[in-house]
Amino acid sequence: MKNIDPKTPIWQLTVEEFLEICRGGGSEKKYEYGLKGLAKILGCSVSKASEVKSSGILDDAIIQNGNIIIIDKEMALKLFGKK
Repeated sequence: MKNIDPKTPIWQLTVEEFLEICRGGGSEKKYEYGLKGLAKILGCSVSKASEVKSSGILDDAIIQNGNIIIIDKEMALKLFGKK
């Protein structure tokens, strides 16, 4: 990736530079939160996500403190694929 001065006006960018900035800036977030987030990752219902979480398959991808749940998306999908 080229180093583009952040103060460069958009109208001075080439199409290639503009597309490079658009692709790089919109990176997907790495974490989901809660059982709804886990259900979203797995494409299932919240009750099924709770069942999968309780089974222990995704323990390495989940950080839980009390009722706060944080799920690492990539690791969860990798672990779920290995089951």
